[in-house]
Amino acid sequence: MIKIAVIGVGRWGVHLLRNFLAHSQVSVVAVVDPHPEKLSAVKRQFNLDESVLLTTEWHSLQQVPELSAVAIATPATTHYALVKDALKQGYHVLAEKPLTLDPEECLELCQLAQQQHLILMVDHTYLFHPAVEKGQAVIQAGKLGNLRYGYATRTHLGPVRQDVDALWDLAIHDIAIFNNWLNQMPVKVQANSQVWLQENKSKELSNFPLGLADLVWVTLTYPNGFQAHIHLCWLNPDKQRRLAVVGSLGSLIFDEMLPSSPLTLLHGEFESQENQFLPVNQRREVLELETGEPLQRVCDRFVTCIIKNTPPVVSSGWVGTELVQILSALTTSLNQGGQAVFVRN
Repeated sequence: MIKIAVIGVGRWGVHLLRNFLAHSQVSVVAVVDPHPEKLSAVKRQFNLDESVLLTTEWHSLQQVPELSAVAIATPATTHYALVKDALKQGYHVLAEKPLTLDPEECLELCQLAQQQHLILMVDHTYLFHPAVEKGQAVIQAGKLGNLRYGYATRTHLGPVRQDVDALWDLAIHDIAIFNNWLNQMPVKVQANSQVWLQENKSKELSNFPLGLADLVWVTLTYPNGFQAHIHLCWLNPDKQRRLAVVGSLGSLIFDEMLPSSPLTLLHGEFESQENQFLPVNQRREVLELETGEPLQRVCDRFVTCIIKNTPPVVSSGWVGTELVQILSALTTSLNQGGQAVFVRN
């Protein structure tokens, strides 16, 4: 049994705790959260055994014998210090996204994990979604023909974060999917934003001099010229979770709001006849997917990597670092009024 501690049991940490408690090869031995009421709540919710340490102090974990790993689901601003400390103490780490808010810090953590021969994995849950895994196979098989462009919309009414803006909170999901499907990383990015709710945060958070953006428009340009356009907003009652890649032979659409058919391949192309372009071969194909909760797959992969002592590939610290590099470049573009910025990697 791998002994694991869950750090942070807020909105997402509770789901990590639930999955690790249900895992046959895991023993949850400690839960850490600065709010005593949250510790009491999870103790009641999951009927935790008295042997499970519930503490508000991170350093109390040093008292736990044979602790192997930690799952960190705390505000992004705390990740660097917590992950670094955990790795130095010899713990494998699963960290909520983003790994940190600074690419250099991400690189440092990846190198530290490598030196310590420890697993550092980032919870990019969508990369384990059956629809994303299937979508990658469809695109890599060339079923869309020549890829032309992509677009995504991720909007909802809350929750509104107070540690990062809508870009850092939401964009990482769609960027991760586009990168995964295209098997590429963008070389140039652009971003524009609007702040309505939290302009005052510019005084508290140096990374966000314009305040915390509520609405963000993103453009990603890939090495082959493919462009992806992303719409992000956390104060829009029109909840959307839709991403598409358009090619010469059809479009692949991942729509989370259609749980019975989240991945659809729309076939269709043009045929030239007498100086006209006529649509042909049009049909809708709902793709069959494997079952399974994506987060459960994340947790299981983390455990498997520890047992087999094999670094993760799909959602490693290095993948998390690439995504932070992209977000950092987008922030630079946003702060420069939407100017194009090349991604440093």
